[in-house]
Amino acid sequence: MDITPAINTLSQDLARAAHVGGEAVQEAAERLLLALDPALRLALLDVLSQAAGEIAAELPGVSISVRLEGREPVFAVVAPPTAEPEVPAAPAQLEPEPGEDAGDLARITLRIPEALKVRAEALATRRGQSLNTWLVAAARTAAALQDGPAGPSGGGDPSGYRQRGPGRRVQGWAR
Repeated sequence: MDITPAINTLSQDLARAAHVGGEAVQEAAERLLLALDPALRLALLDVLSQAAGEIAAELPGVSISVRLEGREPVFAVVAPPTAEPEVPAAPAQLEPEPGEDAGDLARITLRIPEALKVRAEALATRRGQSLNTWLVAAARTAAALQDGPAGPSGGGDPSGYRQRGPGRRVQGWAR
């Protein structure tokens, strides 16, 4: 906070008042102004400190102090720590499928719309999981649904349709 303009205003007011008294009074006022500058700064610092104390008393948990940086006062405000939101305990993780070894990891790049990413992150957070863990669980669930009750070699598509050839003929049954 720059208090120099306030001190300059007081100095100008004193100089104007001394102008009425003549040349000797003006010279005395100039010498007095040089001596008053540190005293004015100290008085303003005291007023600012009292104001900071009164404001801090009205704000529970907030600490406000005034310190000097060079010749200028600076407010230091310390707010109470914010409570971290409670993260629910992570549910039991899906067991890896037979043949899935935790050491056999593959890295992929997934490009999805931003809105879908935000929704997936929110769902993962609600479960107390990372987005990666949530996506792995979603992929496992989708693979289990795709495999159906007969497993990966016994039917494939949960809709009951089988496509033979490159899109020429579709066989199956309707539900």
